[in-house]
Amino acid sequence: MQLAINVVDAFTDTVFKGNPAAVIITEDWLTDELMQSIALENNLSETAFLVKDKSGDNHSYQIRWFSPLTEIDFCGHATLAAAFVLFSKNLELTKIKFSAKAVGTFIVVRLNNGKIQMDFPNTCPEKVNDIPAELLAGLSIVPVEVYCNKQAYFVIYDNEADVIAVLRDNEKLKALAPRDVVVTCQAESADADKSNRYDFISRYFWPANGGDEDAVTGSIHTGLAPFWANRLGKNNLIAYQASSRGGILDCTVVGDRVFISGHAVQYLTGTICV
Repeated sequence: MQLAINVVDAFTDTVFKGNPAAVIITEDWLTDELMQSIALENNLSETAFLVKDKSGDNHSYQIRWFSPLTEIDFCGHATLAAAFVLFSKNLELTKIKFSAKAVGTFIVVRLNNGKIQMDFPNTCPEKVNDIPAELLAGLSIVPVEVYCNKQAYFVIYDNEADVIAVLRDNEKLKALAPRDVVVTCQAESADADKSNRYDFISRYFWPANGGDEDAVTGSIHTGLAPFWANRLGKNNLIAYQASSRGGILDCTVVGDRVFISGHAVQYLTGTICV
């Protein structure tokens, strides 16, 4: 069996930056075992699998996401990559409806500025008073505060230097499964040409679910954006995920929804044989 595959760098307009995701569209679902094997073979943080919804809506798709280790409940950057592929196939298309078991139905639109905007549930984290010992042992810098939601522990630091410098012990952080770990702080710096002031920065560690450090994580910003919106007193924020590849996310918090936008760029188009 031959399947078309696209690899797209998400949350960037530059190849080799942002977070790469593979996208595979099929008429019917492949078996879970085959999807997991493909994701492992791709060895990207996520592979998104899409099947057109049987409801008759030509622009409605079911979506599932697989890391090399396991199926993921929710992935923002691979959704952005999937929407980019669909928009590229139909230049007149401006809106896509996706549905996923853990997220429900959500809309993705192509904006006039070329960015793709995703509409996700608000997953603002709550304060953790009893910090897990594994979290404290797994990070080289002691948190100022810790919050959590269903996806991850949110480690708050006072400055960018700590976010950039913190080291992790993956074996200890694995013990926090099913939650991962995001470290974050209010931003102090702008991009190279000083035109874009960030509101907050982060890094995301996920040894329990996908690997070492994720390049750019759309899903975690459904928690980061409302957290920083509350703390900074503003609902429109620009976020930078400070991995080695880096990525920029525009975030808007509106009640129980978080809108996350970004660019994407094509890296690969090809065929896999399975």
